[in-house]
Amino acid sequence: MEAVALEALGENTCPAWLPVMIAEIMASTATPYPPGPDQLANLIRGSAAFTEIWDLGQPRPHVAKVSVAPPKFAPIAPFRDIGVPELATTEALATWLSLSVPLIEWLAKPQTHRLRPGSARHYSYAWIPKRARPPRLIEAPKPILKGIQRQILHDILDRVPPHESAHGYRKGRSCVSAAQLHAGEAVVVCADLKDFFLRISLGRVHGLFRSLGYPWRIARLLTDLCGTATPGDILAGDGTRTMMDDETRRLLAQRHLPQGAPTSPALANLCIRQLDRRLSGLAHSLSARYTRYGDDLAFSGDPDFAGRVERFLPLVQTICADAGLPLNPRKTRVMGQGGCQRLLGLVVNRHVNVPRAKYDRLKAILHNSLRHGPGAENRAGHPDFRAHLAGQIAWVESISRRKGHRLHLMFDRIDWSRT
Repeated sequence: MEAVALEALGENTCPAWLPVMIAEIMASTATPYPPGPDQLANLIRGSAAFTEIWDLGQPRPHVAKVSVAPPKFAPIAPFRDIGVPELATTEALATWLSLSVPLIEWLAKPQTHRLRPGSARHYSYAWIPKRARPPRLIEAPKPILKGIQRQILHDILDRVPPHESAHGYRKGRSCVSAAQLHAGEAVVVCADLKDFFLRISLGRVHGLFRSLGYPWRIARLLTDLCGTATPGDILAGDGTRTMMDDETRRLLAQRHLPQGAPTSPALANLCIRQLDRRLSGLAHSLSARYTRYGDDLAFSGDPDFAGRVERFLPLVQTICADAGLPLNPRKTRVMGQGGCQRLLGLVVNRHVNVPRAKYDRLKAILHNSLRHGPGAENRAGHPDFRAHLAGQIAWVESISRRKGHRLHLMFDRIDWSRT
């Protein structure tokens, strides 16, 4: 940061007052992203270190006016030709979104925890239970905000390529494409990033939009339109919700990327490109492979890599912690060829395959549906059990055409009038 300030000042050596003023400004900025030009000028003007510029004994200067250059769209070199909308003013943003500036600012405004339940909220909240683990909170944007987020996703974020190792939440990639890269290896190592979306700070998101060329105010609005803070009454809930640990509750109460927003997966992918680069480089240095599917990290390699795993994992932990994305120690697994190597719900010992237990269970449901009718097999109460089973078979077929074909033959013989 000092180097940037020196460049702006046209100086080669750092004066004593500069790092003091930078530290003072950083301490006075509570937002998750840098201050705007006008706010920064006021912070500099009000800084105690500002007087150090002047001779001792002289009265503090009175700054009547601060001159700030007009905002302009200025992407950094790697993003100059990707074709994102060139938005430099709030009026241009409003025109692009076909909304008024006041409505955009209201939708972007952080929601206070003191709001009455359900009043003027931009998100709907649902707790998804998880077996033997704390429930997951889904924060789904309401229609107007969801439409804005989809426009940001399709017209801006989809044009920015994530790191090559990212296989989740991107076109042409899937859990199958990730698993295929690790099939047939001597050892497969799986790890999980704890509270993935919650730990992607809005400062990173703001920095991403700034690097794409958007002036501070536009980057701030785009960031706030994609982020939220969970209201206090949602977190206060019943006994099931209190299973959540204090750290996760604190992260939800802060501004974060909501699970349920269409922009969150793409933003998460793009904001941790540097982490992907570091982990990919580490794996490459040991002749190993690395992929990431959302918060699931996977590494694999030959017998030489297998012998280095104990020294390798602490390096992974350090790199992830440095990025502010610690690993969940309970989900780290090292799997050799002597046992079942499972990755992203798939078996990868020799080639990518459907887990035997899952295939047998689906086959049994189809068999019983043939004999007794499908109604008795819909124990989970799916509203469209036929479509549910068809989807399960399609997933199997995408991995193993032979197994999928067998299940299809059974599915086609079921009498659906017996539901």
